[in-house]
Amino acid sequence: MTVSNAVDQFTMLTGDRSKIKDLLCSRLTECGWRDEVRLLCRSILLEKGSNNSFTVEQLVSEVTPKARTLVPDAVKKELLMKIRTILTENENEDDDDDEVEEQEDEP
Repeated sequence: MTVSNAVDQFTMLTGDRSKIKDLLCSRLTECGWRDEVRLLCRSILLEKGSNNSFTVEQLVSEVTPKARTLVPDAVKKELLMKIRTILTENENEDDDDDEVEEQEDEP
């Protein structure tokens, strides 16, 4: 399992994934990213979709790499810090739980 998959699974189990997703959505809206991607989709559709043979899957595959590059570095950094904070808090809770278990095992 990759680190990315482990973090994804952990955040789903703890319920933090929806918080991270909500934060991402709000930041992308605030910075205008969603509007940029919407305009990008429109321009691609105008360019290639005139004969109705351009599928949604084709649009997504063309827009996704460009949309990823449009995400501001500040948003990426903020999300990374949020994920690190969540993981650190969990690590600290695990350490506290281990200490309690050790104390309970002592006579």
